[in-house]
Amino acid sequence: MDRFLALVILGGVAIAQMSVADAKSGQSAGPQPALRSESSSGDLPASPPAPHGKSTILGGEIRSVDPVRDELSLKVFGQRPVKILFDERTQVYRDGKKISLRDLGSADHASVQTVLDGTNVYALSIHMLSRSPEGEYQGRVLNYNPDTRELTVSSVLFREPIKLLVPVNTPVARVGQAAFSSAHPGSSDLVRGALISVKFESDRKSRGVASQITVLATPGSVFVFNGNLSVLDMHSGILTLVDPRDETSYQISFDSAHLPVSRNLHLGDNVMVTADFDGTRYVASAITVN
Repeated sequence: MDRFLALVILGGVAIAQMSVADAKSGQSAGPQPALRSESSSGDLPASPPAPHGKSTILGGEIRSVDPVRDELSLKVFGQRPVKILFDERTQVYRDGKKISLRDLGSADHASVQTVLDGTNVYALSIHMLSRSPEGEYQGRVLNYNPDTRELTVSSVLFREPIKLLVPVNTPVARVGQAAFSSAHPGSSDLVRGALISVKFESDRKSRGVASQITVLATPGSVFVFNGNLSVLDMHSGILTLVDPRDETSYQISFDSAHLPVSRNLHLGDNVMVTADFDGTRYVASAITVN
């Protein structure tokens, strides 16, 4: 469950195109030195690696930049401004051209590739644009009104839900395990509790407009997970599986009274878990030790 909500999000179209352009520029200029602070000296240790995890691309307006606290305020479409931290590891671009961190400032249009660093939102890269940005957002559906076509989605990145317009021709697709993705998708999947990833852009009224919706899970869906146990909490009835194929982790709830096999589990065991998604979490219905 946490995997999807802390996720981030995936590479947006604007970010991907700009990254390709920057990569070509880097190839013509020859090998580039490792990123380091502009004010650092050779005697200082190298910067630690940037936070790991799935990234989320947020599109909006950079309202302010505080170079003392190393933070910026981004007004996300359909949301209040969110505080995002940055440092010398953050890559900054203007219309695809890499610029110095010193040149970071307010911008009407920006796409920020973010990742969670503990409880803080950290900027991996910042793209200031002359046109409206595109972004991608993951979270849980709180409400969808088919009459107004307004979609409300919550995420751990924001205190308040984000609201997006869903045009009639917006494609909706299911992804994931065959049993789930083979079902016919549609706006009927946008029920309360559904986990989704939505690509969006802004219209002339600065409203977020969905351009593509991917459904990751709907309440009542059944999933089968295989992986190694990395967390096993018998008291709270929570286990975490890590799939060795892609290192993706899944948090699953279980009831040891209904699943006696759980009492014989050990960290590192390779197990198969059949789980139902109830709209808030995955709940194990069967556990098999491989």
